[in-house]
Amino acid sequence: MTGYSISENMTLVDAFMNSAMLMGGMGQVTPILTDGGKVFAGFYALYCGLVELIAVAVFAAPILHRFLQRFPITAEKDS
Repeated sequence: MTGYSISENMTLVDAFMNSAMLMGGMGQVTPILTDGGKVFAGFYALYCGLVELIAVAVFAAPILHRFLQRFPITAEKDS
């Protein structure tokens, strides 16, 4: 929210709405007019995507680990 407030001179309500919509995957609501705002929005979108991927990996890792323990993959030996 601070980045939108500083780079685009948005009110806190507009900055909150843009941040929430971007984190939810919906995209920008208010058009970005300045170059600084566009750079900030790009980095913020990359950050949100990275956080989402990490969160999915953290929650999926135990499930995948349990699955692989249940059905082990063994190599066949040549006779």
